[in-house]
Amino acid sequence: MFDLKDLSKAIKQIAEEKSLPPETILEAIELSVAAAYKKEYGKRGEVIRAKLNPTTGELNFWQVKTVVDPSEVRIIAEGDEKALNEPPDVEGETKLPRYNSDRHLLLAEAKDIKPDAVPEEEISFPLQTRADFGRIAAQTAKQVILQKLRESERTSILNEWRDKEGQIVSGIVQRFERGHVYIDLGRTTGVMFANESIPGEHYRAGERLRFLVLAVQEDTRLPGIILSRANPKFVTKLFELEVPELSDGTCEIKLIAREPGSRTKVAVSSKVEGVDPVGAFVGQRGTRVMAVNNELGQEKIDIIEWSDDQDKFLANSLSPAKVQRVEVLPRREARAYVIDDQLSLAIGRGGQNVRLAAKLTGWKIDVRSQSRPEEVQEGGIAGLHEADGDSAAGPEKEVISE
Repeated sequence: MFDLKDLSKAIKQIAEEKSLPPETILEAIELSVAAAYKKEYGKRGEVIRAKLNPTTGELNFWQVKTVVDPSEVRIIAEGDEKALNEPPDVEGETKLPRYNSDRHLLLAEAKDIKPDAVPEEEISFPLQTRADFGRIAAQTAKQVILQKLRESERTSILNEWRDKEGQIVSGIVQRFERGHVYIDLGRTTGVMFANESIPGEHYRAGERLRFLVLAVQEDTRLPGIILSRANPKFVTKLFELEVPELSDGTCEIKLIAREPGSRTKVAVSSKVEGVDPVGAFVGQRGTRVMAVNNELGQEKIDIIEWSDDQDKFLANSLSPAKVQRVEVLPRREARAYVIDDQLSLAIGRGGQNVRLAAKLTGWKIDVRSQSRPEEVQEGGIAGLHEADGDSAAGPEKEVISE
């Protein structure tokens, strides 16, 4: 019999440390004691269960057998060595489970004990209560309870984090391993793979940062919480924290194109007449967009007004350059004409501005000088194929809504 005072205290302490319900701790104890009993006094094929009464401290054991129909199992005659040593099932071939008297009870035998017994039903047989267990049995019990607690804790954590998928969380940089960054999230550890970090961003152990919960994985030995700072949704969620008009549905992000660590273009619109979406995202004196900038390590952000007018949206996409005229060509291609002193701004360093505009709109864009319309500008042409080929962080264009 257990010392109830010490047992209750231990269960409460473990439950608080692991953030698990006390019932789960009690179940783990029962499983571990049953495993120890089986190791010390039972047989290999037996199914033994234990029940601990938390009120009285009384511990009971019983053996469980499953009722089976003789036609649904293979009964091997005693001494049939050939059947015992038969090869494993061939792929595609199904065999009936082998009858084991230690864990199975034939239907006729079960009806002698319980007249209304049916196949698959479990029948329990009380066992003698034991309190003395050897060293090996005690070690078995320890392994079972630790494994059960680990599984329960992991399930609890995954259930908690499953609701946070796609949300922003805060964590502390813990360690680095093969280019991946491991993040302390409190009860668990998350991982930000190398391709989900912002290029050129340096992380220091102990530094607190924000991350996007990209996915919650199950059935893996690695941390189940996958984090990202490079995903375009990270920028979307940061704006949700800074722009009340976005979180309350007054404004929305229609499209976003990003080259992490360098530049992002965000196309925004308003659902309420009279509300300036660009002004809402920029904020008074640029405070809102600056707050997002600071979290992204000074990554440049262009806030662009969405328009159903094709020509206008194509022109807006090349912001901050001022486009004089847009010429729409077949096969989703367009030419944008700007004055000479806007050429470098429209194209961007290494063609980045026109490349992001192409990602954002889904059009192939050719930037040209209004005074020299026949002259092709170096780096001034970008389409989806060229734009995607330059990105090492996966798809950078995200359709938020239509």
